[in-house]
Amino acid sequence: MSFSRDIKEELEKQAGQARHCRLAELATILLCYAAEEVLADGTKSLVIVTEHETIVRKYFTLLKKAFNIENGLFDGGEPCERTNALVEGRIVGQENYKEMLQALKMWDDEREEFAAGKKVSNLLLKTSCCRRAFLRGCYLCIGSMSDPQKGYHLEFLCNNPEFAGQIVDILSGFGIEGRTMLRRKYHVVYIKESEAISELLNIMEAHVGLMNYENTRILKEIGNQINRKANFEAANIIKSVNTANKQIADIEYISKKKGLDYLPENLRIMAEIRLEHPEESYQELGAFFDPPIGKSGVNHRLRKIGEIAEKLRTFD
Repeated sequence: MSFSRDIKEELEKQAGQARHCRLAELATILLCYAAEEVLADGTKSLVIVTEHETIVRKYFTLLKKAFNIENGLFDGGEPCERTNALVEGRIVGQENYKEMLQALKMWDDEREEFAAGKKVSNLLLKTSCCRRAFLRGCYLCIGSMSDPQKGYHLEFLCNNPEFAGQIVDILSGFGIEGRTMLRRKYHVVYIKESEAISELLNIMEAHVGLMNYENTRILKEIGNQINRKANFEAANIIKSVNTANKQIADIEYISKKKGLDYLPENLRIMAEIRLEHPEESYQELGAFFDPPIGKSGVNHRLRKIGEIAEKLRTFD
């Protein structure tokens, strides 16, 4: 099972404590999956079509808790003629049908029919808890995220710009920046910042998923720090080796051309110590002097030796 699927399994069990929160999430599910059908006797029915069992179960739960509608009003689990998806549920009976859609602000009084619109009614999103429920429903229906071991990316796949804009606005209200892009016919709202994704999981109350996400993120960051440190140390070693090789080459050149006695005494001693100890650090080289000298003193003398070698090379 993928990390994203684990999050959805957890969110399925979060139904909200208040009825208004359940309405907000239920409206989101209907916006994404509802379709109206007319039965042979002319009775209207509302059909929820989805391939995902988590949405099937969540819809049953919300309908029971928000409207006390029993499973007897459903015709769930049958193959749909239009698609190979699962028919999640069928609400039959004008009274129950109309009452539910009016509460969800999805009923057209003039035409006496289901009217989903392009986004969830803002009347259902007045409180912070309802907006949390809305985001839960959005992720359950149209959300996905990458495995944090591979990268940080969470997105919502919307079928119209109004719905995408609503998600961006709700995220912004929680201090999360959601960006949008067009992918084929879909309007995608996405988040790529790891901390913002962590905050969203907390807002949606996916606490187990949040804990797993943070554990993965911490371990990944530790691994990255170890790699950065190892790379840094390796680069320093290479730099030190290259510098030492250059210094030894300069000293050997001076020795070949003029002899080390050509150098002032303090530089001659430095040259002899470097030849005898090609792999030592500046601090270790300085300890061979009497009295010892610091790293800056060693660096200064070796730099002077290099300058003398360069001057001699100009006459070749």
